[in-house]
Amino acid sequence: MDYAEQEHSDLALRTNRAISWLKRATSEHRPSKASRGDPDAAFIFLWMAFNAAYATETEQKKSGGELKLIGDYFKKLLKLDDDNAIYDAIWNKCSAPARLLLDNEYLFRRYWKNVAEKPGGENWEDGFSRDKEKAALAFKENNVNDVLELLFDRLYGLRNQLFHGGAKWGSSLNRDAVRAGVNILNHLVPICVDLMLKEPRDTDWGKLEYPPRDRQKSVLGEESRNGAETGKQGDRTAGGDRVTGAG
Repeated sequence: MDYAEQEHSDLALRTNRAISWLKRATSEHRPSKASRGDPDAAFIFLWMAFNAAYATETEQKKSGGELKLIGDYFKKLLKLDDDNAIYDAIWNKCSAPARLLLDNEYLFRRYWKNVAEKPGGENWEDGFSRDKEKAALAFKENNVNDVLELLFDRLYGLRNQLFHGGAKWGSSLNRDAVRAGVNILNHLVPICVDLMLKEPRDTDWGKLEYPPRDRQKSVLGEESRNGAETGKQGDRTAGGDRVTGAG
């Protein structure tokens, strides 16, 4: 298998894994007779879908951390986003939940450093005010990069609280934040996967984390075929435009 074939195989695996978690999130985000839905579970499954799409090998993370990895990922996507789907999602569909998260000091990392009396927590209020001013200016000037940077800083803080047991399941303290996070990820992650599925072959998404090994060759073949087929058929919404999200 040459490099181009390997890259294509990795892309199929990434998108297939992401779509599998998007499908799982649907039942938690879209209540039915059988389920009332669970915002905490929906957020976790949506983040897993997002993680499957952007993550690279551990060594690549060490060069700048997880948030830099996410930022670099969005820079690649924005170059492919000829229809401004990411902009449209944030400005026209997720503006209110995005602003709610950006105004939440409990998702600001320096706030918690101050609580723990760790270096970097001093004068956190000034840093929080600067972030809010930067966000307001970014929204005013339609600066997608800056909005994404600030927004995913808050989303990553919420992710850490849930993934590391820093919040109780179903807690009333973070309901608004969790629901806002679900709203945002539910709109953005399917767009991310959709852009990857129609991307040019020369886009480097980085090395795939946890690739199937020799004993899993049959699984590799199945996942790659499924991912490639998803790219052809689209795993789209009824309108045929985008990958199906969580509703």
